[in-house]
Amino acid sequence: MRLQGQVLFGLVIIIIGLAFLLGSLFHIDVGQLCFPTGLILLGLWLLLRPKLVGPDTALRMRIFGPIRRSGTWSVRDEEIWLFIGDVRLDMTQAEFPAGEAHIGVFSFIGNVRLQVPEGVAVSLSSMAFINDVRLSGKRSSGFVIPVHLSSNEYEAAERRVHLETMAFISDMRASQA
Repeated sequence: MRLQGQVLFGLVIIIIGLAFLLGSLFHIDVGQLCFPTGLILLGLWLLLRPKLVGPDTALRMRIFGPIRRSGTWSVRDEEIWLFIGDVRLDMTQAEFPAGEAHIGVFSFIGNVRLQVPEGVAVSLSSMAFINDVRLSGKRSSGFVIPVHLSSNEYEAAERRVHLETMAFISDMRASQA
C-alpha cells in the first residue's frame, strides 16, 4: 500500500507539471482548467473509492475532523478520509486481533495521534509535502519524501498496527501507554 501511494503521488505531480508545461506552450490558462477538472476527479474518486477497498476494510469519510476513538472498541483494517482534521485513536482499551491491522488516514492537512497499549508494535508511514513523524522518542521529518518509523522487532510482534498517512501536511505521533 505504501508503494501504491508513492506512485499515485508521483503521477499527480507529473500530470500537474505537464499541464503547466502545455499551458505555457499553447498559451492556455491552466488554472481555469485544473480547478473544475480537479473537482470532477475528486467527485468520481469519492463515488468509486468505497467499491475499491476490501470487504474487511471499514471506510470513513468526512470533510472536516476531528475523529476521536477511545474506550472499548475493536481494531480492524480501516481507511479514514478527511479534508482537514485531527484523528486521535486511543487503543489502550481496544480489542486487538492477532496479526496486523492497517489504518490509513488520507487528508489535505492532518494531525494523527495514536496511543497503543504495551505489547502492541507500531509501524508509521507518511507521504506528504511536509512530514513530521514521532514514535516513542524517535523522530523523522521530511519535505516531499516518504517517512517510515517502526517499533523495535515490529515484524516479530503478535499484535501490530500499521498506520499510514498521505497528506499535503502531515503531523503524526504514536506512543505506548
